[in-house]
Amino acid sequence: MTRLYASVAGVAVAAMLGATAYVALKPSGDDVFAQCRAGSVAGGSGSIGGPFTLVSETGETVTDADVITRPSLLYFGYTFCPDVCPADNVRNAEAVDLLIEQGHKVQPVFISVDPERDTPEVMAEFTEYMHEDMLGLTGSPEQVKAASTAYRTFYRKQPSDDEFYLVDHSTFSYLVLPEHGFVEFFRREETPEAMAERIGCFVDAAGA
Repeated sequence: MTRLYASVAGVAVAAMLGATAYVALKPSGDDVFAQCRAGSVAGGSGSIGGPFTLVSETGETVTDADVITRPSLLYFGYTFCPDVCPADNVRNAEAVDLLIEQGHKVQPVFISVDPERDTPEVMAEFTEYMHEDMLGLTGSPEQVKAASTAYRTFYRKQPSDDEFYLVDHSTFSYLVLPEHGFVEFFRREETPEAMAERIGCFVDAAGA
């Protein structure tokens, strides 16, 4: 119970810290996705995302150009996370399945913030359980940090003397389109249905 409580408390703090990167503003009139947005990003959507180099669950070094070949839903977390990450990834997988029913093929992507334990093999096992199309990405600590910094996410390993440490982290999911980059974020309280509706709007507006 102590471990579970610590994880929930840590993620809650991380989510609040990560939330400082965003503000709810009316979209600008020249935004092609204006009708789809629930809010705007402080500094503009161009301030989120960008190039990254990571290692796929098959052990291959990949870049963002290799990964974002279709609309993608990115989530930063870790496989040892006892509750939040599994719940969020299940929610994302459900949204992806709803989008498939609408004729939209969106790839769920899970990026580890715990490269010490999340080897490609561990990531493959986790993503296979979550969704057949989910792609797991890990890498060196430097690669993971660079990707996290690009997406303005937060993570921090809790002090521990054993292998069962927890990692505080932010909990946003990010919609990224091949020709547009990052376009929208989703908080963890959003339902699969609400996510699918908004993502479908973005995909239609982009002609993807």
